[in-house]
Amino acid sequence: MLLQSTTISKCVLCTTAIFPSPQLSPTLYPPSRPGFPVHSYGTVDYEKRPMPKWSTIYRRISFMEDPEMGAASVLNRCEKEGKRVTKWEIRRIIKELRKFKRYKFALEVYEWMNNRAERFKILTSDTAVQLDLISKVHGISKAEDYFLMLPDSLKDKRTYGSLLNAYVQANLREKAESLLEKMKGKGYISHPLPFNVMMTLYMNLKEYDKVDVLVLEMRDKSIPLDIYSYNIWLSSCGAQGSVERMEQAFEQMKLERTINPNWATYSTMATMYIKLGQLEKAEDSLRRLEGRITGRDRIPYHFVISLYGSVGKKEEVYRVWNVYKSIFPSIPNLGYHSMISSLIRLGDIEGAEQLYDEWLSVKSNYEPRIINLLMGWYVRKGLLEKAEALFDQMVEQGGKANSGTWEILAEGHIRERRISEALSFLKEAFSVAGSKNWKPKPVNVSSILKMCEQEGDQASKDVLVGLLRQAGCLEDKVYMSYIPLTNGVPTSGELDDGDGAEMLLKQFQESL
Repeated sequence: MLLQSTTISKCVLCTTAIFPSPQLSPTLYPPSRPGFPVHSYGTVDYEKRPMPKWSTIYRRISFMEDPEMGAASVLNRCEKEGKRVTKWEIRRIIKELRKFKRYKFALEVYEWMNNRAERFKILTSDTAVQLDLISKVHGISKAEDYFLMLPDSLKDKRTYGSLLNAYVQANLREKAESLLEKMKGKGYISHPLPFNVMMTLYMNLKEYDKVDVLVLEMRDKSIPLDIYSYNIWLSSCGAQGSVERMEQAFEQMKLERTINPNWATYSTMATMYIKLGQLEKAEDSLRRLEGRITGRDRIPYHFVISLYGSVGKKEEVYRVWNVYKSIFPSIPNLGYHSMISSLIRLGDIEGAEQLYDEWLSVKSNYEPRIINLLMGWYVRKGLLEKAEALFDQMVEQGGKANSGTWEILAEGHIRERRISEALSFLKEAFSVAGSKNWKPKPVNVSSILKMCEQEGDQASKDVLVGLLRQAGCLEDKVYMSYIPLTNGVPTSGELDDGDGAEMLLKQFQESL
């Protein structure tokens, strides 16, 4: 059953013919109808439930005026105020900090707990989470050191699995495969999680045949596939261009009594159908996806909106957006990003600009990725001045550009063959805080180098290569595979825009 709404957003530039008369859905009831609450299917309405005590400590840590003071200072102050923090509260605080990617604070909370061994017993589940946090905050080598220093009593399938996940997130194939063999020897792979983690590695490396090998191994060893196993396998089959194999995997999934296809399943299939040009089947998957949305989960809406945009169904994009806005009192930045991105993809630039203005009026913080959507469209249409005006507006209102913002400005100058200005903006992109792992699009690198060669500008070429070397791009084999080398200098290439599998892999990684 499709999502329906009784309210229409002010931003919608469509006639009532686009929005059919609302009908009550077995999944979601319009909140504007008195007496028809949203069916939670056993979930709790987090916007109405009483705030637990741990949340006060979490907020103090998360919104510290001086982050350099560290999470320990907040915990110490709470205890001085007479609040004795429990192990359960610590774990809940850490879970919330990880959820919002505040990994440094989460690690500091664990370190505070570790220094109070007389009060808190450290379990292997604690060490597994700490290892994950260390890899995110300090890098994989520090995570390896931490693992080696652990006593044998704290090394089990959880900590081994955490290290395996760290290797996979760093795309360290050889180390991941070696560790998996050790885990097999210790009997730590009797469940699907290690296989799922390795599947994400092979999906990231686009070695889809290895995913099939792991699925066969699981079946040979009578290890049941779970919902993540099937979703990744479906994505792999679709990425290999085989609708038939994907549908066969889906039929096997439906035979499993303990597994019900979820919204991510149908989102994955819709993504692959779109990639393979099967738009009718994609729409069918999207309708099934809508029927799987329950409770207060915002994330499915973002994907439904984006996928309907990819199918080319503007009226469906607006319909789902109205349902989304009628159910939730506030829409996060990611929701606006999905909607504006879809409208741009559909060629509805007026609608995208109107949504952007609406977002400006309700935003809690400047999200450069939203601004980048419009700036990128302006640049592609040769409207560099308009992109620069939007950039200036953001800066004037206190917003900060990310690496992508600076690269968009660089693209504008590349299109106008202004090498010096393009390089200047790329320098800014490399210097942005948090840009450690950022890399420019190979097509932009190639364009600048081609212009340098055409104009005999060796100095600019040297500057660009120096920037790439300083950022570690030249040592990245995967990245450089898209930029063939001539005498040690990248000359051409373009990265694939991706096939939609990133959503599935990200969802699985965040579930670990």
